[in-house]
Amino acid sequence: MASSSAAEFAARLDRLPTNRYVWRLITLISLGACFELYDLFLTAYIIPGLAKAGMFTPESLGAFALLAPLKVAGPGTFVFALFAGLWVGTLLFGWVADAFGRRTIFTFSLLWYSAATLVMAFQTSGFGIDLWRFIAGIGIGIELVTIDTYVSELVPRHERGRAFAYSQFVSFCAVPVVAFLAFMFGPENWRWVVVIGAIGAIFIWWLRLGLPESPRWLARHGRLAEAEAVVVNIETKAIAEVGVLPPPGLTIEEEGQGTFAEIWQPPYAKRAIVLSIFNFFQTFGYYGFAAWVPTLLIAKGIHVTTSLEYAFIIAIANPFGPLLGMLIADQMERKWQIVCAAICIGTFGLLFAHQSGTTTLIVLGVLITLSNNWLSYSFHNYQAEVFPTRIRARAVGFVYSWSRLSAALSGLAIGIFLGVGGVGAVFGFIAFAMAVVVVVIGGFGPATRGLALEAIAH
Repeated sequence: MASSSAAEFAARLDRLPTNRYVWRLITLISLGACFELYDLFLTAYIIPGLAKAGMFTPESLGAFALLAPLKVAGPGTFVFALFAGLWVGTLLFGWVADAFGRRTIFTFSLLWYSAATLVMAFQTSGFGIDLWRFIAGIGIGIELVTIDTYVSELVPRHERGRAFAYSQFVSFCAVPVVAFLAFMFGPENWRWVVVIGAIGAIFIWWLRLGLPESPRWLARHGRLAEAEAVVVNIETKAIAEVGVLPPPGLTIEEEGQGTFAEIWQPPYAKRAIVLSIFNFFQTFGYYGFAAWVPTLLIAKGIHVTTSLEYAFIIAIANPFGPLLGMLIADQMERKWQIVCAAICIGTFGLLFAHQSGTTTLIVLGVLITLSNNWLSYSFHNYQAEVFPTRIRARAVGFVYSWSRLSAALSGLAIGIFLGVGGVGAVFGFIAFAMAVVVVVIGGFGPATRGLALEAIAH
């Protein structure tokens, strides 16, 4: 009965026409994600200030200086600390949203991030900054997994692509904000940039108190009356806006207990392997540019202050990538969007490496950023679609953890290639990583466009 009722709730959600209430819910979730993106992209814009303040000397780093034999030193420790925290959050705690609910963990992880980031802002040593960066990263890792599962379960199947693109549009509005604040405050006032993000997250937490729990999750945990109340409320709001609703489609029952072992049963095992390989390599392209823009510009002979200005101009493009993506998000198969975005990142990156003119660098930087946005909203949608509700958060957490691991290593990789062969070597490596993405997703990823989550899971 519980399984059948869960399927009926899913069918009722999937038949809903476009309505303002569901998009309002997605907006609230996405506003929370704003501060996750704010914090993720904080790295590129405050590292110059941290370095100028002497935070990356061996004496200031303390125990983190022990990473030097691994070629992780100076600013690289800050990048490593963040992504090591993200790796722990996604791999070890991705399951908590499956166990305790999307809404509960969504709120808890945001408060965790806000508190840890606020503490980090008042540290006076590189060791303290890296330590609290690691702790904040755990909260962000949990949050990112929960957001993907939350959005996918609330949105009708015919507009999941647009919903993820819109969600990332809202989220990526934080990127030019943090770039602008870093440019306006200057490198020496990096603490203000950190504090603003932490305080803003508390305000968004308050806004999200009115969010409902995922009815799919409630039904899977036998809380049918609560699931019914949530679905009826959504249906009532939709009827008030659009009139009579179409009848629900066929129901597809979802079986299984929701254990980690299920990830390694057909057809999920192949998907988990494909997405793990994908996630490990996509990060080198995505964060290899996004987190290193000022540094790459400096390596091309541009002054540190000017590089922050150029980085801000490039960062303005971030919200527009997902906004443009809404035009094709549900018109083009998801896996091919990922493939096309990876090809664009590799191509524009190689061109960027061999340019020196200001205008050309900015234009290519914008094109790389737009391609990164396309890749981001597509794969966040994709990896949440291919696993069933009962294991969605823990499966997404597992496959996504590989991107956090590679991101922790990205500082090492980019630093090595930058030192050995300059910007050209960096983008040669990124092009290779994008080629792996093309082969893995294009050759082995399943199709998902227009299908119910429960249908994809079979």
